[in-house]
Amino acid sequence: MSIDIRTHAVDYLFDAILSLKDREECYAFFEDICTVNEILSLSQRFEVAAMLRSKKTYLEIADKTGASTATISRVNRSLNYGKDGYDLAFSRIPPLPEGEEDGEKAEK
Repeated sequence: MSIDIRTHAVDYLFDAILSLKDREECYAFFEDICTVNEILSLSQRFEVAAMLRSKKTYLEIADKTGASTATISRVNRSLNYGKDGYDLAFSRIPPLPEGEEDGEKAEK
């Protein structure tokens, strides 16, 4: 049995996210609403998804991102059987540059 996330509270949260105008506003919002570890976990999953789409092996992904094989497997299952959310997002942004190291300081 899966839990339905479509609630008024989740709609309200998503409306708040959609109202953000740029990366700096995203940093401010997510640093307030999430712990650092939660943000890093989300970004790790997104990086894992990008690497899986680029046909990287689990070993390469684990080495580069530090993600566990369980996390990589979960992301892979979402890519294959999910609601295509990753693909939608990836279709709207440029690919992550090859060799970009996890944990590098982002340019502001």
